Parts: sequence; structure tokens; C-alpha cells
Amino acid sequence: MATFKAIRIDKGDPGQTVALTDFDEADLMDGDVTVRVEWSTLNYKDGLALTGKAPVVRRWPMIPGIDFAGTVEASSHPAWKPGDQVILNGWGVGETHLGAYAEKCRVKGDWLIALPAGMSGREAMAIGTAGYTAMLAVMALERYGVRPEQGPVIVTGAAGGLGSVAVALLSRAGFEVLASTGRPQEADYLRSLGASEIVERAELSNPARPLGRERWAGGVDTVGSHTLANVLSMTRYGGAVAACGLAGGMDLPTTVAPFILRGVSLLGIDSVMCPKPKREEAWRRLASELDRAKLAAMTREIGLDDVIAAGRDIVEGRVRGRIVVKIG
Repeated sequence: MATFKAIRIDKGDPGQTVALTDFDEADLMDGDVTVRVEWSTLNYKDGLALTGKAPVVRRWPMIPGIDFAGTVEASSHPAWKPGDQVILNGWGVGETHLGAYAEKCRVKGDWLIALPAGMSGREAMAIGTAGYTAMLAVMALERYGVRPEQGPVIVTGAAGGLGSVAVALLSRAGFEVLASTGRPQEADYLRSLGASEIVERAELSNPARPLGRERWAGGVDTVGSHTLANVLSMTRYGGAVAACGLAGGMDLPTTVAPFILRGVSLLGIDSVMCPKPKREEAWRRLASELDRAKLAAMTREIGLDDVIAAGRDIVEGRVRGRIVVKIG
């Protein structure tokens, strides 16, 4: 087909314009694999791109969407052939390279990985970058040596997509999980995912003391700013915190006290340019370790024409769990 449906962001004056429109296939960017996109998802970064709340988009026009699952239509890459089921997370797609909120996408074959056996494209996008990042954070805590017998772990922004998957994964791994959220009405939902205790967001959102009472052996932080500072200040001696989000801000108003007086480590998690072997390991583990029933319970489905409104909702904190986007 010469044209296909896509969400297009154009640079305005001021700001930007966003619309669902027909996009010319001839205007796709260079790449050695063309994929028929069947499923995508909505991450916090996608919301920032759709609303223009942060400078995610660095090329105009842009098709947003940092994740997709689909079927290879054409390929000159040796690893892929027509009919292959593939997924993509990151690599600048939806930021500097035309992205996933479209019926077609042309990308570099090196950016793709095979859809794990036994996992549908819909399930892969119910996980998406948020869930894949959560697994990278869990893997980082494991490599550091954080173990269930050392004490509880905390997940901040727990009712969001990344946080929800992190709670489910850590609970399955045997950890006592404390779930921090600013939405107390989600307490039952978080307990259903495996949280043993709910921590009010207000407990972690004020300026942090250099050191607080030691409460957890580690954590996964999706918020940043004062929340991350408080989590670090209350991490037990020798513990570690995986930082993978900035919903509360990019700043980190803390001191060196947790690091030099308690030996706490801050583990940075990058999902966008993560090397292929590590991302393949993360997806293999997601296929076997993430409870599919819990995944289904945290997921709702929308169509491509609902994405723009949902982008506003996720930035404004009105989205629970994961959103999967049916393309076409």
C-alpha cells in the first residue's frame, strides 16, 4: 500500500501538532527490514513525546512509539526473512527514527529480536519497554547480590506500568515487596501483584535527610528527584537501588552519605541502547518468569485512534498498569 495509518507529530510555532493521518510509505526512513506493525504499547516516554512535555522527539515530522511487535514484510538483513515475528524496544525509534504508532515501520535489522517462543505479540507489547526495563532492573539487583533474605525491597511509582511489572517480578523471585504509590485506591491492585505493604508517596516526596532509618535492602525507582533521594537514604547497609525513571524529575537532591557511610550503590538502568545479548536475556526471562495472569490483569487494550488521549492520561498520572495498542 502506498499510504498507511500513522500518528504524526509536526513541529509547530509554538509547540507541536499531533494527529492520526495517512503517511506515505515512500517517506519511511532508511533501514534493511520493513515490518508490518501489529501491536504497540504506551510508555511514559511515549506520553512525553505525544504531549511535548519533554524534548523526546528530536526529528520532525515524527511518528512516535518506542515499541512494536509485528511481522517482517521485507528484509535484506541476513538474520531476518519475511514472515518472521519480531519485537523492537528503543534504539531511538519514536525519537530520532520514525516509530511504532503506524501500520508499517522500516528499521535496522540489528535493532530487532525474535518474539520469544510461546509469547504472542500482544503479550510482548503488554510488557513493552516498561516491563523490559523492569526486568533489566531486577537483573541489575541480582548481579549486585541483593537477595530476598537480606530484607524487603521497595518499588516506587508502583501503580504505573514499569512499577507494576517490577512488583510482580520481585514478588515471584521471593522478595517482600513494598509498593510506593500516590494512589491509595490502587492498594488492592498492588497486593494482587504481590506487594506486601503500601507506602504512601508522601512519605518519600519531601526533601530527604542525608540518612534515614534503614528500611529496605534495595529498590527499583521509577520516579527520581526527592523520591529517589529518600529511597537511597533509607536503604540498608550494602544495599542497592536501580534507577530507571524520572516521572518526578531528573534532579537528584541527595548527599554522598548513603554511598560512603552505608556502602549503598545506585545502579543506572538504560533500556534504549542496551546491548542485544542483555536484552535477549531479559526477554527470555520475561517469557518464563512473568505471571501471564498478572500481566493480563494489569493490561488494557486501546486502538491507534485512542493513543493521543491516552498519552495525556499517562503523563498526568491517570494510567494504571499497562496499555497495549492494537495497530490496524
